[in-house]
Amino acid sequence: MSQVVLCNISNNDNNNNDNTSEDSNQLPTIYRCRAPIASLDCMEEFSAGSALSALGERGSDGVITKEQLLLSGLTHSAPGNPYQLSRQTSLTPGLRYRNLGKSGLRVSNIGLGTWPIFGPGVTEEQAEQIVSLAMDSGINVFDLSEAHSGTRAEVELGRILIRKGWKRSSFVVNTKIYWSTRTSSRSEERGLSRKHIIESVKASLGRLQLAYIDVVIVHKADPMCPMEEIVRAMHYVISQGWAMYWGTARWSPVEIMEAYTNSRQFNCITPIVEQAEYHMFCREKTELYIPELYNKIGVGLMAWSPITMGLAQGKEDGGVQLFSRYSFRSKYRSFSWTEDETSANKEGFTWVKEKVQPEETRKQSEKIRELNALSERLGCTLAQLSIAWCLKNESVQCLLLGATSTDQLYDNIQSLQLIPKLNTNMVAEIERILENKPTRPPMVSTLALR
Repeated sequence: MSQVVLCNISNNDNNNNDNTSEDSNQLPTIYRCRAPIASLDCMEEFSAGSALSALGERGSDGVITKEQLLLSGLTHSAPGNPYQLSRQTSLTPGLRYRNLGKSGLRVSNIGLGTWPIFGPGVTEEQAEQIVSLAMDSGINVFDLSEAHSGTRAEVELGRILIRKGWKRSSFVVNTKIYWSTRTSSRSEERGLSRKHIIESVKASLGRLQLAYIDVVIVHKADPMCPMEEIVRAMHYVISQGWAMYWGTARWSPVEIMEAYTNSRQFNCITPIVEQAEYHMFCREKTELYIPELYNKIGVGLMAWSPITMGLAQGKEDGGVQLFSRYSFRSKYRSFSWTEDETSANKEGFTWVKEKVQPEETRKQSEKIRELNALSERLGCTLAQLSIAWCLKNESVQCLLLGATSTDQLYDNIQSLQLIPKLNTNMVAEIERILENKPTRPPMVSTLALR
């Protein structure tokens, strides 16, 4: 731990002169004490306002130093003047940087999910504009997957990062492993064997043209592979310098705890993050179990799909419909549902029809209509309200957002300014509409079971 050295140096006071040592060459007394540890809670309160206020503390010559710009996060500058902030690169109000899990990795509270960016209908030029807008807005997280759109996402993002020439330490790249490609049907090219994990990570590095990946996410647990083999393989990947951290996606709390205990047992690096679906109609895992995992083993949360489920406005009756065929297609192209689930019922999504009952669909449609009216009162869209509601949860350290245009990404980023409006009364109003706040089941006494 760092230490502070305090020197007892005498001044011109007569009282101090009386107590001086006879040996004028005696060194001043040195006291050593431990420095106080900075609170992470205070660090999480970093915002655009605090960053801009930090610029008020100028140097002795009255000039803002570049170190102050770097500390405040305002690292980009306008051409011709390295200390003048351009309009496009000013910090986004409400953007904050948090530690991912209980690691030292700092990530923005919103990240860029690339599954729609590199999908069909978006040109390379548009994709580069979206990535540039995200970076200029302060977003430093780019989330990828070999299951999004094959290998195109990693290749295209790698090209954009090279063309932009951004400093490697200024952004965080996540990529997922489980499948080699979406169209592959060979059993040896999927799963979480040591062979497949190492080959997938090395292939991703080649496509991204990066020296390392910041966080390798294991997408979906493999019931056919021993957990010891998985954690040892991830430890090897990190030890080789191919990745800095690893995490999980769509794992159950039991599977995450099993990975953690195996990592501790075999002296391997533990996972730091879980990526989970979170929105107004999917809350139980994120609100009940993720905070417990964070407090016990330090696993943080990256949430995705804040506006996927039932936030599309209907055009025929002017109302809001819960599901649309377009949302189904988008969902299937993304990594939200597993390959096994979608391959069984690609025609017509019959499994969704069985899963969502007509009565439940009607009730949720009514809830969405009320939420839409509430968003109009707040002067925002329903999608912005959903994003702000997700970010209101302190357990969400990074919320992944996707976009198919710069305008859509800009509108999503503006949701940050809506968070202060979600006060206690407004949150209570949303809870009244949703009526789905998760609660833990009551404790059952072992004596009662006897």
